[in-house]
Amino acid sequence: MESISRVTQRIAAIQQRFTSPAHFTKGDFAATFASVRTQSLKPAEGAKTSSEIANMVHAAARRHGVDPQLALAIAQAESGLSPLAVSDAGAVGVMQLMPETANQLGVRNIYDPWDNIDGGVRYLKSMLNMFNGDVIKAVAAYNAGPAAVARYDGIPPYAETKGYVARVMSFYGQSI
Repeated sequence: MESISRVTQRIAAIQQRFTSPAHFTKGDFAATFASVRTQSLKPAEGAKTSSEIANMVHAAARRHGVDPQLALAIAQAESGLSPLAVSDAGAVGVMQLMPETANQLGVRNIYDPWDNIDGGVRYLKSMLNMFNGDVIKAVAAYNAGPAAVARYDGIPPYAETKGYVARVMSFYGQSI
């Protein structure tokens, strides 16, 4: 039921993006979906540039006491600073938050760049706190989850996580 609720909420959000109800005609789901998909791929009115997104990441990092360059490295690795990014697993936005994680963080609108970034930086801060400031472990936990990092007392032996940590640290200007 929760999945249906999320789908219904997403449909309502998509419908609100259109100013005219003419975009939606009963009985023509395929055409409606194609229209929505095309519109969703276009930059939204007021879309943010990479520079604006980077400034938002820096502001959120300073607000939450996280190194802005580390937060920016995470955002770059996660989405390339794209607020429109959606992963195959369902992670959304600049910081690639999973809907459940965003909900736990109190993120009101996972699709809003500021809400997404603020939530992602708060999550990064919690990982840094959990692992006593160990950047490598915090970055690994951002990707694989804190339980996996705790279980292996470091980077879990997952190829994806190993590559992710290396990529983030490269963006951060450090090596593992």
